[in-house]
Amino acid sequence: MLKRKYIDLIIVIIVVLAVVSYTYTSFYSDDDTVSIGYLPSDHDAALFVANASGMYRDAGLNVELHEYNNGGDLISAMTSGTVDVGYVGVTPVLSSISKDVPIKIVAGAQLEGSGLVTNEPDVTSIEDLKGKSIATPGQSSIQYMLLQYDLKKHDMTMSDITSPSMKVASMNDALKTGSIDAMLTYEPYMSIAEKQNNMTVVDTSHEILENHPCCVVVVTDKFANRHPDKVKKIAEIHKNATEKLENDPYGCVKYLPRNIVANETLEGQILANMSWVSDLNDTYKQDVRDFISTEKDLGVLNQTFSDEKLFYTA
Repeated sequence: MLKRKYIDLIIVIIVVLAVVSYTYTSFYSDDDTVSIGYLPSDHDAALFVANASGMYRDAGLNVELHEYNNGGDLISAMTSGTVDVGYVGVTPVLSSISKDVPIKIVAGAQLEGSGLVTNEPDVTSIEDLKGKSIATPGQSSIQYMLLQYDLKKHDMTMSDITSPSMKVASMNDALKTGSIDAMLTYEPYMSIAEKQNNMTVVDTSHEILENHPCCVVVVTDKFANRHPDKVKKIAEIHKNATEKLENDPYGCVKYLPRNIVANETLEGQILANMSWVSDLNDTYKQDVRDFISTEKDLGVLNQTFSDEKLFYTA
């Protein structure tokens, strides 16, 4: 009988220790891991450089990277609490902030970096694609917004074309097979289409809307409020990784995920030609404000924002 009591007591102790261990892991260990979401794009190269070169580790940060198909999915993950930090297009960010999603822009990532591509050699303008299909990563993407803007510049509307949403990595094959007539996509897929698949770049995003902000680094308010020190480190690391990209683009190719590097020489050229940014200086903030005005003119947004609502500053 006495032996049975000891057994019961041991069982109780084991259960209590298990509960304590689980609680500690849930509330402390997971809290030490920074979850960073990204898209499979050269636009997020600073993230790849920072992670693969050990910058986060050297700063004492434990990070987990999670890939998403489009900005809408990534923002949803941030809203649900799955992701703390995101490298994502400015259009889904602005749309989310307009709906009071609690996220802030910490830094820019790059400007421009997309393009309208077709497999039809006779197409020289978006006007030649009237009645045809132009794929984008989705209606929440900056590429969809650029499509709207390019159409408006040529006195056209979305009703003049069809615009299926597709995974960017699938668009080149869809162009080859004739499943779509054109795509508005981001790097490296634009350059892969042109340089390796002999397709035609009708317009780069520089030609569509010069100097427009594209991808940004955002944080959730919850993460920023709990870990302002980590946000500061992440912003500093992003800046250092961006400088590394600018100083040695060809040498940084080795840090990128293999699934977006079709050819190392071409990839180096792409990185060398990208317009990188990393600060929230006055010039970049004005670029974002100007972009908001453009989206308002298109009807993509119906409001402007205060700097306090848009930008995170410690």
